[in-house]
Amino acid sequence: MRRFIPFLLFAASFAWAQQQPADLQPLPAVPPPPPGMEAFDEALEPQVTIVKKETETREEFRINGKLYMVKVTPKVGPAYYLVDRAGDGNFVPTEVGPNPVRPPMWIIHAW
Repeated sequence: MRRFIPFLLFAASFAWAQQQPADLQPLPAVPPPPPGMEAFDEALEPQVTIVKKETETREEFRINGKLYMVKVTPKVGPAYYLVDRAGDGNFVPTEVGPNPVRPPMWIIHAW
């Protein structure tokens, strides 16, 4: 009897899987965009320029023609990022990842 129970369960699941509702419709070839994303703005997409040299490859990221980040991938070693945080043209090395560490940078004394 115990050998017969798994066979009955398999047969019942197979019979249940063969039943299909009569009002099934095929899915569209391209899914619709999520709500709020119907109008795509090309100006918000960054333009990426790739510059290859013998020693490194640079990817320059621009929005509206303004350079804001550079990814440098040297032939030897890990890639690093240079980011213009203040928008003044001074690029500082930074980590781009899920949780980059940002130490506090307060001016304590200036002369």
